[in-house]
Amino acid sequence: MAFLAAIHPESDPQTARLMDEFYITYRQISQLMETGFERTDVSFPQFRVLMHLYFCEWAGNCEGLNPSEISEHEGTRRNTISALIRGLEEEGLVERQLDPDDRRRFNIRLTNAGRQKVVDRTGSHIQMINSLFESLSPDEIKNFTLALHKLNTHAQGLKENRNNSAIGDDYATSQQETQA
Repeated sequence: MAFLAAIHPESDPQTARLMDEFYITYRQISQLMETGFERTDVSFPQFRVLMHLYFCEWAGNCEGLNPSEISEHEGTRRNTISALIRGLEEEGLVERQLDPDDRRRFNIRLTNAGRQKVVDRTGSHIQMINSLFESLSPDEIKNFTLALHKLNTHAQGLKENRNNSAIGDDYATSQQETQA
């Protein structure tokens, strides 16, 4: 914290510490999730794609999703999603189909094997999630969920503001505009 204060006196040491804790926790949870899939034939990122496709089917979107929609949902670059989709396609877990509304695009859909993979892996995945959060009380989970939602909404607004700013604007300038 002293380091940050020395190079940027206006920094808030409490929020800097929170960001460090948030990042360290994110990395720990990511590694925990990855290790839960080490001995399987799909990676955690692949499982997330399969799970999202299955959820969309369950919610009534049976036409599949295009790679851009998957990329946006996962917060991952399009080329990373393309590689994940290719691997899933090679394993016979997803298939590409031309979009019926736009023949220049294609949608990704689960195969029966993909659906079964989600069903097979979900139980152990949920057990891991439950084990992770058993250290929090129900009230702490509720408050943490609300705080994360609030932080996510604010981060999305900052991201949109930043994307709408002129190229070359720095963060301080966009912050001043937000506060004005």
